[in-house]
Amino acid sequence: MVPPSLRAAFVVHFLADVLFAVPLFLAPEFVLRTVGFTHVDPIATRLVAAALFGIGIESLLGRNAPVEVFRQMLNLKLIWSATATVGLVASMLTMEAPPVVGWALVAIFGAFHLMWLGFRVRLGRA
Repeated sequence: MVPPSLRAAFVVHFLADVLFAVPLFLAPEFVLRTVGFTHVDPIATRLVAAALFGIGIESLLGRNAPVEVFRQMLNLKLIWSATATVGLVASMLTMEAPPVVGWALVAIFGAFHLMWLGFRVRLGRA
């Protein structure tokens, strides 16, 4: 059985992903320079936005799926959030003057990872 709180978390995740994806996709340079990034790659930024759209929209579409689908979606979310967190930390540690928002992103991705991990453990093995 899928806990109602997990279904709700998927909807919240959809909202969070789309909230970040839209401005990153439409105006990557403006958005990132506004929050302190001095070097912006619009191609990489739009690829991140596309990943956020994909994972977020699938969260909304799959919110009523059976438990087997949730296990698979949680595996994807765990891989994405773990590698994003590690990648962000590595980037922040190698930047001469990392923007504060970078550490906020580390915290956000790390918190989502811990939440997804907790739900994945609750659902048990496939």
